[in-house]
Amino acid sequence: MKCLGVLWLAALSECLVKIPLRQVKSETEELREKYLLKGYSGKQGDRPAYEYLRQYLNEDKTFTPLRNYQDMAYVGNISVGTPPQSFKVIFDTGSSELWVPSIYCSSLACTNHQVFNPEPSSTFQTSYKTFRILYSSGEVSGFLASDNVQIGNLIVVNQTLGLTLKEADVMKNGPFDGILGLAFPGLSHHGTTPFFDNLWQQGLLSQEVFAFYLSSKGKEGSMVMFGGVDPTYYTGELKWVPVSRPLYWQITMDSISMNGEVVACHGSCQAIVDTGTSLLAGPATDVLNIQERIRGFGSGQYNSKKGLVLCEAKNILPDIVFTINGADYPLAASAYLHQIPATACYSNFRPLPDLSKSPFWVLGDVFLRRYFSVFDRGSNRIGLAPAV
Repeated sequence: MKCLGVLWLAALSECLVKIPLRQVKSETEELREKYLLKGYSGKQGDRPAYEYLRQYLNEDKTFTPLRNYQDMAYVGNISVGTPPQSFKVIFDTGSSELWVPSIYCSSLACTNHQVFNPEPSSTFQTSYKTFRILYSSGEVSGFLASDNVQIGNLIVVNQTLGLTLKEADVMKNGPFDGILGLAFPGLSHHGTTPFFDNLWQQGLLSQEVFAFYLSSKGKEGSMVMFGGVDPTYYTGELKWVPVSRPLYWQITMDSISMNGEVVACHGSCQAIVDTGTSLLAGPATDVLNIQERIRGFGSGQYNSKKGLVLCEAKNILPDIVFTINGADYPLAASAYLHQIPATACYSNFRPLPDLSKSPFWVLGDVFLRRYFSVFDRGSNRIGLAPAV
């Protein structure tokens, strides 16, 4: 049953459940740091996926705009079945489905990950329905089933999840076994009830919120918390932003500026706060404008396609300021540039494919490492505050 008599945002007792997350590198990141990325394609499956998404747009359906899990990611543990079987998953605010590999998966990708065996689970039930999800990195498909799913000391009973039969080869070296989606139910392609909704409906939480603290590279302590907020993970006060469309965690952003000049998101735009995306992504013209300005401030070699600049530019580049609901959220050059060995840095901005007439931004982990984030389903709003 729900915890009673708890103050809002109190980080006390068993009412707040915290799940440690671990920052991991993918094959793409490892190759980049070893200067071996040239000739390696990190985009397998992009064209079919984007064609599928365009069809979705034409049919006025929902889609997942940017799902490329080939860069750094934060993963945590869940368990499925009775007795429990453990999996590493990305807790993803940009999707709604939960899936893990199954023992029946025939793809090479599944050989590198934990697979779920339903036979020993006394709580397993199959639905005889299929599922298929297309990400920008490739496709996963299989069948839907239900079983108990546990995070920390919380157990959701009869949770619908996907068990994969096939996974794109590019998933083989992904630093995770599956995905646990935390977006709104309307984003589910298969009409399933998301995991967080079941946590709430089954009376396991005292507050209808979850929150993320994503530590900087090389630091420990990343955390996702359910049912409350621990204020020791941020400074100052949370500033609340209403969700503009309860599908993704989508908000209205006022502008993006450098040195007081608006350089992107002119006259406001839509943005998705997405823990499943490692970088900052936006319309190609806006991203190119930012890259060129980084080039203007930077010195030495620069590659406009890769966004490369000498790392000494960190000392002179200005903050890039995201203004949201009237509040400024600056990112220093140390946040929006990523250093590889020696002196080279590359920009953490990436262009989105042109899938929609209404351009939007995706605020991924680059942004969320600097700002502690609270996702309030009870009031359909997001809280942001500087992370410690």
